[in-house]
Amino acid sequence: MTVAHVGERLLTPGEVAALFRVDPKTVTRWATAGRIGSIRTPGGHRRFRESEVKTLLAELTTEAIEHAS
Repeated sequence: MTVAHVGERLLTPGEVAALFRVDPKTVTRWATAGRIGSIRTPGGHRRFRESEVKTLLAELTTEAIEHAS
């Protein structure tokens, strides 16, 4: 668990799932496996740093384009 940068937007598993077009449970599995970092709210819910999500999305998009070429 890490501390989010002050003012950085945090996304819910549902928001991240919509960006990747996967089920929210898949996002939770990625976090458990260490594929994407997450923080926990005081209530125990996962949240994801928007900057980290966008970086992973860009990496995966680049990989998909390279494999398609």
